[in-house]
Amino acid sequence: MYNLFFLIAFLLWTGCSNSGVPDNGPLKIKAAFPNLKFNRPVDLQHAGDGSNRFFVVEQAGRIFVFGNYFNVTRRTLFLDIREKVNDWGNEEGLLGLAFHPQYRQNGRFFVYYSADGPRRSVLAQYNVSGNNPNKADPNSEKIILEVNQPYSNHNGGQIRFGPDGYLYISLGDGGSGGDPQGNGQNRKTLLGSILRIDVDKTQNGKNYAVPVDNPFTGNTSGRREEIYAWGLRNVWRFTFDRVDGTLWAADVGQNRIEEIDIIEKGKNYGWNIMEGSKCFEPSENCDQRGLTLPVLDYTHEVGQSITGGFMYRGSEIPQLQGAYIYADFVSGRIWALRYDGREVTSNVLLQKTSLNISTFGEDEAGELYFCAFDGMIYRFYRSE
Repeated sequence: MYNLFFLIAFLLWTGCSNSGVPDNGPLKIKAAFPNLKFNRPVDLQHAGDGSNRFFVVEQAGRIFVFGNYFNVTRRTLFLDIREKVNDWGNEEGLLGLAFHPQYRQNGRFFVYYSADGPRRSVLAQYNVSGNNPNKADPNSEKIILEVNQPYSNHNGGQIRFGPDGYLYISLGDGGSGGDPQGNGQNRKTLLGSILRIDVDKTQNGKNYAVPVDNPFTGNTSGRREEIYAWGLRNVWRFTFDRVDGTLWAADVGQNRIEEIDIIEKGKNYGWNIMEGSKCFEPSENCDQRGLTLPVLDYTHEVGQSITGGFMYRGSEIPQLQGAYIYADFVSGRIWALRYDGREVTSNVLLQKTSLNISTFGEDEAGELYFCAFDGMIYRFYRSE
């Protein structure tokens, strides 16, 4: 997800302040909940149940819940699975949270975490407590899917329900550097892909089913039927546009390039033949036939670890309406990208912070927030 050595060097070079938030740029940033602080927050979700609550995932294995209002002073421990989670590696841990579209009725939610013995990524279902909406039942775990991980890095980590009601899961290429096992282009492994599964059905002894229109459903060549798209290095965060359903993904690069992709069913996004829009293996004259290039990419002179965001569909900041907001974990920059379906029409730097921005989230109204590794949650606001 990020290069720790470079991060330390960058922070020393910038001489960042305690807050990390500059007083410049077209929009301002402020702490959304100044009385709350978290330890390595990596995901921020709402339950979609009309309760106006936020759920924050800490990498070590805890999920906290609190009311979405500025002066909130109390957070409640919703779920603690630290005894199950392996967060020894810098990119391992409890990485993703998704609430079932009918959560209000069925109380089901899903988590994605790293485990050891053997090293693996786990997708599991839990249920909320029957008598307390702010507590999950820790004994309700149901393992949905497990994927062995050869290395500690490149675990992906995002899980989200799409507008079709299916669960989408991002898996990195398995780790190390340069994809030494060739997983990105190997459709016989789940690694290096975004998966799509049906968690409301079971099939062939598994606790999920494969949608009938997945690209490789029914194939006889050993390609994994769960794969929706492949050729991805390490999609840390992806989101769906709440208006048109477009799947926006940010794929963390190797040594040169970070990229943003619009993910479509059955497409190959190039890794490790390509890193972004440039050849990787081989470094020149690579065969690009059948590959889908990114909507936008940027070099490591700009940032070193992209954090995917959201298409802004809120109402409080009209100038951001219809823009994809994303950031870089290492450089602290935040941008607003506009895309007309064919090309990028603008890519505006909104803020240059010294924050290590780990994830974005939106509330039930579509207003945008982000988490940083200083432990705070931030939001944009209009300067008067």
